[in-house]
Amino acid sequence: MSRGLVTLVNPNKVHPPIAPYALDVLTTSLENAGFEVEVVDLTFHRDDWKTFLTEYFTTREPMLVGITVRNTDTVYAFEQRPFVGEHKEIITEITRLTEAPIVAGGIGFSTMPFALVDYFGVDFGVKGPGEVIVVDLADAIATGRDTSTVDGLIRNTPDGIVRTSTVLSPRPLVGPTVVKTWQVDGAGTYVRRSGDKYKVDNGEYYRRGGLAGILTKSGCVYRCAHCVEPDAKGGAVARRDVAAVVDEMQSLAAQGILDQHTTDSEFNLSISHAKNVLREIVRRKHASAANPLNDLRLWVYCQPSPFDEEFADLLAAAGCRGVNVGSDHIRQDVLANWKVTGKGTTYYTFDDTERLVRLCRERGIKTMVEALFAMPGETWETMRDCVDAFMALDATVTAFSLGLRLFPHHPLGISIAEQCAGVRTVPGLQSNTASGPIILKPLSMCADLVEYEKQFMFDERGEFRLVCYFSPDLLEDEGTNTDPNGRWSRTVEYLWSLVDPSDHHRVMLPTLAGMSESENNYADNPFLIGLTSLGYKGAFWSHWREREEILREAQLAGVVQ
Repeated sequence: MSRGLVTLVNPNKVHPPIAPYALDVLTTSLENAGFEVEVVDLTFHRDDWKTFLTEYFTTREPMLVGITVRNTDTVYAFEQRPFVGEHKEIITEITRLTEAPIVAGGIGFSTMPFALVDYFGVDFGVKGPGEVIVVDLADAIATGRDTSTVDGLIRNTPDGIVRTSTVLSPRPLVGPTVVKTWQVDGAGTYVRRSGDKYKVDNGEYYRRGGLAGILTKSGCVYRCAHCVEPDAKGGAVARRDVAAVVDEMQSLAAQGILDQHTTDSEFNLSISHAKNVLREIVRRKHASAANPLNDLRLWVYCQPSPFDEEFADLLAAAGCRGVNVGSDHIRQDVLANWKVTGKGTTYYTFDDTERLVRLCRERGIKTMVEALFAMPGETWETMRDCVDAFMALDATVTAFSLGLRLFPHHPLGISIAEQCAGVRTVPGLQSNTASGPIILKPLSMCADLVEYEKQFMFDERGEFRLVCYFSPDLLEDEGTNTDPNGRWSRTVEYLWSLVDPSDHHRVMLPTLAGMSESENNYADNPFLIGLTSLGYKGAFWSHWREREEILREAQLAGVVQ
């Protein structure tokens, strides 16, 4: 007998489609606890989503509805497109159709969970991995237990939005923003399905998106100034059982889903665990020629270090086709206050990046090396040094980004808010929709976490104002660095001038509106839509060098304009 129906909703309508992996995780955990679970996926109902929701809830009475928020916005400083407005419209429609309580979660939600519980008007929220907390919440609702006993749950109460820390549990108390490792189910295998109307259809996502996600561990021990993941996913590493991970990968491969991409913060964190995952893949491949893992094409995120020859050999043996490395810069004086461990020390040099690219090239593994410009202290000189060094690597693709989206709980966002102190702006703060100076308050000056988090997404009138940052030391037209909605156009043009046109085929560069057809932002990107519509598989960047040919092919096929 089912203990009740839990409906999970994916409100993400951005294409190319990315499977809502979190809903597979939640479905598995809830079903193991005796609940019936259905997924209402709006990704493939962008135009008829209201009708789809109405038809569903007319015949269903769930006890709980879950909403996943993968991204709050594009996190792209030159686009600044928010998604949460669309999500609120969907949530408002759901509240009209059902009286079931609503819980929100997801990696994007976790960057500002108190503000989004308030903005969405939902009953509950979960910061970080949700499989343990959501099951406990469903159990509380099914048994009539007070939801205040659910550890880690964010509750929208008449007295405000609070996060529960019970004295009934042996777990360490949960602070207002801390994510704990106990939130991750490290032992079980997440069930991945294809072809079921009311589950995540991984096969359809693969056909239309070219990749499937796989998680080997959650959390990150680094404290990089611009990164949300240690706060949103957890500041310690929660490893999943190796056999359970590879069982999941094998299940996906058996469904014909052969291109799989790690969704870890970085795959080579806790490198001994990563090596054990790869060894298990290799062992199964060698054990049977019929094992679908023999056709696996693996794509991974990595930091430049640790990355040794044994790791490179294991990646190649496991079927790795590409490594995306977030090297970010070459200048140690820039990285020293930016890419750091929990103790505040840097953990790699450019030599590590050079070695990674060489080891991969020797084994036929493609590489994408990413640089991120405009952190505090960035100048045209530091940019030039980085471009010269990165281009000399001759990676498969080199990507240069400019500008940073600020979030309330990553170190840079905290620091900028403290510098503003609620009374002044800081040079370099920018938003495309700013109507006045951007003045942030530190948490200590705010009434609560809702007020603190909201200011990074909304202005004083409640209008969208996504806060970004560009180093004020970049050479721009007079007044740009202090203009709240200034555009760093000279720096974009300078960056383009640093790359020889003959190398443009292997480089991703930031673009101003109308500057180039080679936009490298993700959401509704014509190249990516054309790529996936034509059936190309694997990491999108691996096809970047052929993008002009692919775009022409897509235009001839009528897939894109």
